[in-house]
Amino acid sequence: MTLTVGTSAAPAGDAILRRQRIRESAARTYARSFPIVPVRANGMTVEGADGRRYLDCLSGAGTLALGHNHPVVLEAIRRTLDSGAPLHLLDLATAEKDDFTTALFESLPEKFAAKARIHFCGPAGADAVEAALKLMQTATGRRGALAFTGAYHGMTAGALAVTGNTAVKAPLPSAGEVTRLPYPYAYRCPFGLGGERGAELAAAYTERLLDDPSGGVLPAAAMILEPVQGEGGVVPAPDGWLREMRRITAERGIPLIVDEVQTGVGRTGRMWAVEHSGIEPDAMVLSKAIGGSLPLAVVVYREEYDSWRPGAHTGTFRGNTLAMAAGAATLRHIAANGLAARAETVGARLAARLDGARGRLPVIGDVRGRGLMLGVELVDPAGESDSCGARPANPGLAVRVREACLARGLIVELGGRHDAVLRLLPPLTITDEQADAVLERLCEAIEFAMREPAAAG
Repeated sequence: MTLTVGTSAAPAGDAILRRQRIRESAARTYARSFPIVPVRANGMTVEGADGRRYLDCLSGAGTLALGHNHPVVLEAIRRTLDSGAPLHLLDLATAEKDDFTTALFESLPEKFAAKARIHFCGPAGADAVEAALKLMQTATGRRGALAFTGAYHGMTAGALAVTGNTAVKAPLPSAGEVTRLPYPYAYRCPFGLGGERGAELAAAYTERLLDDPSGGVLPAAAMILEPVQGEGGVVPAPDGWLREMRRITAERGIPLIVDEVQTGVGRTGRMWAVEHSGIEPDAMVLSKAIGGSLPLAVVVYREEYDSWRPGAHTGTFRGNTLAMAAGAATLRHIAANGLAARAETVGARLAARLDGARGRLPVIGDVRGRGLMLGVELVDPAGESDSCGARPANPGLAVRVREACLARGLIVELGGRHDAVLRLLPPLTITDEQADAVLERLCEAIEFAMREPAAAG
């Protein structure tokens, strides 16, 4: 393994990091995990101001489906700039918006797209979540929502209300009544069963709770879920459970919103994660990769719910012309080159090899995910197992592994209930050679972090 290693950050990089610490808010996150100053990036490779190069397995939290500065994306942006097209037009019709909408609808499940409407939101996925919830409240006349343990839907008020992480919710007032339901998590099953039986029980609990006249749950405006929980620790929902949620909501007239902000655009091995289960939601929330690396967020929903009045959900930056051009090019390139299927193949190989390393790396408790959305949960192998055989989460080790990865030229981030899950979100364009390098560096980092406490003592 060859790394370009600098002895210290370049003076300019040091100054930039110092000014960032002084001037930016205490809420900054990734900047704390990765104290580097990227100056160039291409594909999966990021180069810092100190001359070091890193393989990027964060990809803008899944935004960079084609990696950094892909030629198809750059060409779409340059073409749009050279054309003289207006870069900002609120929600007016443009050729670029029309082309993006066509490309997006062509990529969606055919039956869903045939009778769908699209709403362009503010540039972040959280705003699209807000729009979807407001839309269903308007259509149904109800206010409550059904959401799941482990969920993450954004940091604005409504999106935060349906998010599961109590640490980020506690300081803020409630944004409406939300009923929290169990999400199937095989490794740490909320019922202590795991596997198919745990998922079956989660579905049965949901159905009985909604039908219980003394269950305390008012008729909901919507159910919102992620087909794979990303920030929640890369927890994929079983296809059978997703089909049960669709049946349960359909039979009770509850709109189903599927949050594909992180799972969409080929990430899980299908263009859209709902395609694994075959369910047809009432609305899909889309952002991140749909903008081809630029800010863009939309809600696509069944036309029967299009009942809100003009101006019911607006935002100044709904008309990001460059993002629409880059997004359309990205969607078509992924479809034309079979990159979703490629993600499924490479992801399965990565998962199998990581799972196979558990014998020599006993701190790996679980390896899971779909396509190129993978999670490696780190545990204390000496801790007591729970009823499903899971050892206690080891967040301290996870932090040391992340640091050791960075030292070896690999960018990975953490997630999960205790921030003990290493999350891998490489671009769909990852090569076999890069995949091998990711595995090598990650396993080296885990081995090093396992030894570090004893070495430090």
